Amino acid sequence: MNLNLALITHGPGGIRRVASQNLPQVPGVSYIVSWQNHENTPVPDSLAHRPDIFIHRFDTTGQSLNRNNSLELCTADIILIADDDLKYTPEALLNVISTFEEHPEVDLATFRSINDCKTAYPRESVKLKSHLPRNYSVSTYEMAIRRKTAGALRFHPELGLASPSLHGGEDEAFLLTAIKRGLHCRFFPLTLCVHDHPSTGSKAHPTDANIRAAGCIIALYNPWTAVLRLPLKALRLHRSKRANFFRALPLLISGALRTPRLFRRGKEYLW
Repeated sequence: MNLNLALITHGPGGIRRVASQNLPQVPGVSYIVSWQNHENTPVPDSLAHRPDIFIHRFDTTGQSLNRNNSLELCTADIILIADDDLKYTPEALLNVISTFEEHPEVDLATFRSINDCKTAYPRESVKLKSHLPRNYSVSTYEMAIRRKTAGALRFHPELGLASPSLHGGEDEAFLLTAIKRGLHCRFFPLTLCVHDHPSTGSKAHPTDANIRAAGCIIALYNPWTAVLRLPLKALRLHRSKRANFFRALPLLISGALRTPRLFRRGKEYLW
């Protein structure tokens, strides 16, 4: 089997970030780079002469649209979703391939990463259902899909950075959609990459759009108990000194109330 990394970047400096990753050359592995807001910046020689790196300029705005473009360009058996600030080893990438070879029933696999989030990764491999393991959440760059069976999955354009009002949640919605569509999704306790920069979910001071996105995801995953979970989330944000309770709660509710619009304006991206 072979592997594409669906790698996204943006801005004139984005391609320099890709170059600084020192992406390993691994047999059967290639890198599909979707470069948004490129401003016709030249490609560094270190990337231009690599036969395993393919750079595509993309003239639009929105992180989810950029990810979808990268997915459209992939042709390998397995697609690993990637960012421009991650560090990979050849062993980790080969582990992704062997995981799918050894588990032909798996359509979407999630892995561990070394990051600043407080995610509680399961100790053992576990099938993922709509009720995820306690304190476990997935980051986009921890997911890989089998193109033959899960290649139709796409990120909702209303979610993610540079979307209209919900800056986050695209990874959780992507995974939930796969589960709701009946795909076999499984976590594997293998370390995939290193993310040594602050993540959106771990921001000391999340923006209004970040908090609205969190409320939207709570409503998507827990439609019947969201009325209880939203105040609890606001309280946790308050206790961690990341947001005042009376600021957070209205924003969370506002995000939750946007979930019907996600279905109206992008049914093909959900279930």
